[in-house]
Amino acid sequence: MTTHDVFNQVPPLTGYDVADDPALLDGLFREGGGWAAEEIHELGRLAGTEQAQEQGRLANENRPVLRTHDRYGHRIDEVEFHPAWHDLMRVAVGHGLHAAAWTARTGGHVARAAKFYVWRVDAGHGCPISMTYAAVPALRHAPDLARQYEPLLTSDTYDFGLRPPLTKAGILAGMSMTEKQGGSDVRANTTRAVPQSDGTYLLTGHKWFTSAPMCDIFLVLAQAPEGLTCFLLPRVLPDGALNAMRLQRLKDKLGNHSNASAEVEYESAVAWRVGDEGRGVRTIIEMVNMTRLDCVVGGAAGMRQGLVQATHHAAHRQAFGGYLIDRPLMRNVLADLAVESEAATLLMLRLAGATDRGETAFKRLGLAISKYWVSKRWPAHSAEALECLGGNGYVEESGMPRLFRESPLNSIWEGSGNVAALDVLRAMLKEPETVDAFFEEVGSASGADPRFDAAVQQVKDSLLDVETLELRARRVVERLALVLQGSLLLRYGHPAVADAFSASRLDRDWGQAFGTLPPGLDFGAIIARATPKLG
Repeated sequence: MTTHDVFNQVPPLTGYDVADDPALLDGLFREGGGWAAEEIHELGRLAGTEQAQEQGRLANENRPVLRTHDRYGHRIDEVEFHPAWHDLMRVAVGHGLHAAAWTARTGGHVARAAKFYVWRVDAGHGCPISMTYAAVPALRHAPDLARQYEPLLTSDTYDFGLRPPLTKAGILAGMSMTEKQGGSDVRANTTRAVPQSDGTYLLTGHKWFTSAPMCDIFLVLAQAPEGLTCFLLPRVLPDGALNAMRLQRLKDKLGNHSNASAEVEYESAVAWRVGDEGRGVRTIIEMVNMTRLDCVVGGAAGMRQGLVQATHHAAHRQAFGGYLIDRPLMRNVLADLAVESEAATLLMLRLAGATDRGETAFKRLGLAISKYWVSKRWPAHSAEALECLGGNGYVEESGMPRLFRESPLNSIWEGSGNVAALDVLRAMLKEPETVDAFFEEVGSASGADPRFDAAVQQVKDSLLDVETLELRARRVVERLALVLQGSLLLRYGHPAVADAFSASRLDRDWGQAFGTLPPGLDFGAIIARATPKLG
């Protein structure tokens, strides 16, 4: 029937190299991870296949299922996943997206960030990958434990199943921090840790959010005799018995459906201390800082994913007598989305490079600022990218609703926007060397653009009024993030992108929605960098 002829529909965005991203590749080499370029392209080509995208869909549509007991009534506390989840995990672990950066050559964290950015066919399975990556520096506060577990955390073997961790070929790590009464205020935790004569502790309490409960070991916060302390808690004890870690239920979340998040009850569960008693926050902050980096990487990757879907659609869809990508207003929207995406990508690579080089002072402030800002920008970016596809973007089959549902997560993970903004103020007031390091970094672009110079001076002036600083925290952190991104774009970005960023974000010749860039910018050059090349 002629009424069923299908035409003017956009071909699927498959068969392309996700790593074919100029901002990513330039930064990879600049920050010291260029030796991994071939593997990143290999992973990018795999991520661009129809098969990988189908695995991401299947993993999300077939959510994990909690099995508390077996058929005979024995407690098993197991989480069951669709085979697609395990396929995705094998790729991620096999390519070292989890913890290989800790044993890699120079530039290992940059290379790992690029891989994490490219392999975004499903965001949910990135949670245990990120937790495992972040656990290593915290675990090093207990050198004896690190010697046992770190080789397994950094292994490239995905070895799923309930067995004693030290008997496996590779393990994954989760995190168990927050409780019902406190949330981000972990000092309000009531889980108790009672020391035993053999050096272990018995933990009793209830955790409101446990990230990735299918993992082999967990870093847990509990109240020891000397105060809040960090512990390593395995799911299975060395003798093969299940630890007293009871999974109560899995959370029914807005997004991140492929990944399990659980409420957990500890009933005298056996754990080993990591770091000194009473120093739990200081110990586990090592893990939190690395997950902050992954929030920036994940947000940048999500923006790029939405952007290429939008440009691909606009390049193939005709309306109003021509292709959408040729319409001036659509070009403004796409270019604006591209500017936001590139700014986030340069930022993530700079932070990964700082991790490799041990730039502690810059990283302390830069991570907190960037986690706040990129996480805040992603939901708005995702919504606009979805809208570029019109009604097609609102339909689940397009993949855009799943991307949109993922976008609020990073702003909540490891502390909401207010927590992140207040942490920036805390670092600035208690660690003034972080402010010096930040402005030294930003100042590297001084004189490159008068709009940038003016914005830097404005943000410095805004810090003088200490009395109202908390009230203005979000505005201050936003401006800090923008001058940092502006500095990176002016030094390393494409001139057209840097010009558009300075005009809109710094000089504020910009509306309150995407697609409000001023005239006179090189829209063509900006969009060309964001349009995927098929085949």
